[in-house]
Amino acid sequence: MVATLTETGQSLAQAQRVVIKIGSALLVDGPTGKLRAEWLGGLAKDVAALRQRGTDVILVSSGSIALGRRALSLSVPLSLEQSQAAAAVGQIRLAAAYGEALAPLGLTTAQVLLTLDDSEDRRRYLNMRSTFETLLGLGVVPIVNENDTIATDEIRFGDNDRLAAQVAAMAGADVCVLLSDVDGLYTANPNLDPNARHLPVVPEITEDISAMAGDGVSGLSKGGMITKVMAARTATEAGCALVITLGGERPLTALDAGARATWFLPKDDPQTARKRWIASMKPRGTIAIDPGAAQALARGKSLLPAGVTFVGGGFGRGEPVTIEGPDGRAMGQGLIRYTGDEARKIKGLRSSEIEATLGYPGRAALIHRDDMVI
Repeated sequence: MVATLTETGQSLAQAQRVVIKIGSALLVDGPTGKLRAEWLGGLAKDVAALRQRGTDVILVSSGSIALGRRALSLSVPLSLEQSQAAAAVGQIRLAAAYGEALAPLGLTTAQVLLTLDDSEDRRRYLNMRSTFETLLGLGVVPIVNENDTIATDEIRFGDNDRLAAQVAAMAGADVCVLLSDVDGLYTANPNLDPNARHLPVVPEITEDISAMAGDGVSGLSKGGMITKVMAARTATEAGCALVITLGGERPLTALDAGARATWFLPKDDPQTARKRWIASMKPRGTIAIDPGAAQALARGKSLLPAGVTFVGGGFGRGEPVTIEGPDGRAMGQGLIRYTGDEARKIKGLRSSEIEATLGYPGRAALIHRDDMVI
């Protein structure tokens, strides 16, 4: 993969963490329901090239229902129960397909199934963020899909564009790529309007941009481009650039070589955007720390139980708390990894003493530095 800038000045070259969304139409042949193995092999080579240059990669993939429907010989339309059964059968095949495509390239894969609840519940959100960090730190390529087997309308993302944007925000990605059947956003439907202009860069998602998406732009169904612009809003607010590009052969190589695409630009980097989000929350409790811990936090370290002198409040895991310095003044805020009762039990203890006190192994950090604003 050649790391070149596109005409927009954007590329994957500087990305440290990338989320790539793959739709069913790219992965599964519609008429036959068979996996498009050759296309997947090309994508796998692109992923391997990104990993070789040190970029973390997360794949958000559709396809489980389509693969499961073929295996079960089900005809459309499917009932909810049939869709969930097809998803259960297809998820195994989908994970296996990615594993078989990436393993020969030296890459290990993991399956991660999510529902909307997992991103909206703070405790689950922190757990998933930690899981992604651990997997990526081990060099694994997570394969993410919506957990269609158990999801109901109330807990569904509804589309994998939205899921990809949420995963990008959750994992702190700096680029989210939506592989599509169109090469980006146009000012009007190019199939109907010869004067329609392609937009290579969208610095800000305005009402005009949303209106363009609402008119069935770029030949997609009306909902298709709307969901992509909604996903772009979620990603860019989290400090992540989002790009819509064609999912042709070797799509990431093509993107880096200057293929036509639309880039939605973030105002901040992922870390700054996350810190701003944490700082805007209403604190649910207070953690007071000693001078040694205060110095450690000032150097960018995580907060360990050993440095805590007081815990106030009845907060739950993942909720925001105020961090008070030795002088009693607030010096920051963070998302805590323990409940109030747990935090009181382990304050002042070394990390190695947590399991003996709580009866189960906990996380070493009370508040991780990535979940803290000082």
